[in-house]
Formats: sequence, structure tokens, C-alpha cells
Amino acid sequence: MPTKNPRVNITFEETTACLLAQLANQEHKSVSSLAKELILEALERREDMVLSAIAEIRDRERTKKVKHDDVWKE
Repeated sequence: MPTKNPRVNITFEETTACLLAQLANQEHKSVSSLAKELILEALERREDMVLSAIAEIRDRERTKKVKHDDVWKE
């Protein structure tokens, strides 16, 4: 039965594959589910880094600031 979700094929060096397999075994997960979990975690961290960089740019002293109440006026 074909899956609805796209598949990704990743090739690791032997040492990385062994480490991933050991971690999956310790956590009682399949290698693929652990790999998926780790990739999603990394993507969230990257997103956080980008959003933090944007926030730093917007939070500079000379940046025009708008009061909260003024933003939400009707």
C-alpha cells in the first residue's frame, strides 16, 4: 500500500548510522522515527534562529516603536 507522505532517502557514514541505531534502540524507537524526530527538532531550531535574528534587527534602539494600545486601536 503506497504512503501519502513523501519519503526521503538519506545515506550516512557507518559511524553515524551506528550511533543513530544505538540511540533508537535505547529509546525503543525505530531508526526512521528517531531520524524524523531529530530532523524536525533541527528544523525548529533553525526557524528559531532566523526569527531571533529578525527580532534582534527590529529591537534596535533607533527603531521606531509603537505602543501596544496604539497598535490595537480600532
